[in-house]
Amino acid sequence: MTTHENIGEYEVGYDIPASIGMAYEDIETPCLILDLDALERNIKKMGDYARAHNMRHRAHGKMHKSVDVLKLQMKLGGAIGVCCQKVSEAEVFARAGIKDILVSNQVRGLAKIDRLAGLPKYGSRIIVCVDDVANVADLSKAAQKHGTTLDVFVEIDCGAGRCGVTTTPEVVEIAKAVAAAPNLHFLGLQAYQGAMQHIDKYEDRKAKLDIAIAMVKDAVEALNKEGLEPELVSGGGTGSYYFESNSGVYNELQCGSYAFMDGDYGRILDKEGHRIDNGEWENSLFILTSVMSHAKPDKAICDAGLKAQSVDSGMPFVYGRDDVKYIKCSDEHGVIEDPNGVLKINEKLKLVTSHCDPTCNVHDWYIGVRNGKVESIWPISARGKVY
Repeated sequence: MTTHENIGEYEVGYDIPASIGMAYEDIETPCLILDLDALERNIKKMGDYARAHNMRHRAHGKMHKSVDVLKLQMKLGGAIGVCCQKVSEAEVFARAGIKDILVSNQVRGLAKIDRLAGLPKYGSRIIVCVDDVANVADLSKAAQKHGTTLDVFVEIDCGAGRCGVTTTPEVVEIAKAVAAAPNLHFLGLQAYQGAMQHIDKYEDRKAKLDIAIAMVKDAVEALNKEGLEPELVSGGGTGSYYFESNSGVYNELQCGSYAFMDGDYGRILDKEGHRIDNGEWENSLFILTSVMSHAKPDKAICDAGLKAQSVDSGMPFVYGRDDVKYIKCSDEHGVIEDPNGVLKINEKLKLVTSHCDPTCNVHDWYIGVRNGKVESIWPISARGKVY
């Protein structure tokens, strides 16, 4: 069990929503709870899959932003390290002793680059993505200043339409520049197809990945001819990891949401046409909320509104219930449709957020629950680290 080192100094209901050993019914709401049994099963399952397919798994830390969750992924699932999206996020994990950290994003601006170049001093291998030759010189200069080495992935835009280059000649040009730059090391390729992760049908996701895989294979062949064989080809998410792991070209996965699951991921379909939250993965993350008002006979009001979650991908759903429905929210209130008037004041409900990543970023703590008791309290270590 991992807890914050100063957990005893926090006051329940003011600083923190629960204490170790507290009954589930007494947890203050709204807060994030983790079903530890389900979480551990998800982590072990992904670890077993990665090992069976000879893949490295680099867990995506932008999802949970938690050193404790990552350490569980490393211990139970064999994760080799973490992906981050921002320098400050990566620094949290480096300071916590994580030894293999990828900033799966571009880092621009001299102040951010300088901070990035100092992170290897924590004893971590630091990898960063590049999609512009001009970025290479700045990274090299900063690494020389700090006396460190930065590993570099050239990022391929394989369909997401965000960062990354789109042609093999661009990949080769940047890789050559990295290989020639002092204190930089060309490590391989970043090729994550984010746009297709939430496409409903398995066949439609596969069609998008087939295009991405063809782009990556072409780039690898060209790099090999130049004597720049990529050591790592990294990508793959919760909606696509089975495609990358059977591609013959990827050797590292970056899955994140599989551990918690959310409503938007859960609705996508597996090869047999089943929702992936109904067998492939389990919901382990919930917003615990309480009914605070039932003045309207057909509506209950709970204490989890916009400030407790992100609704960019839709409303949350009430876990394990088909007789009530969360229909809308304002800053501090959630409106639950209750046509039969079954909900009671102070009744606790578990909500499955539609999008776990930004929801986790608005909370300070995970409350780990097992057998109806609070077993662990974990700080959301990188909360707010967005720069």
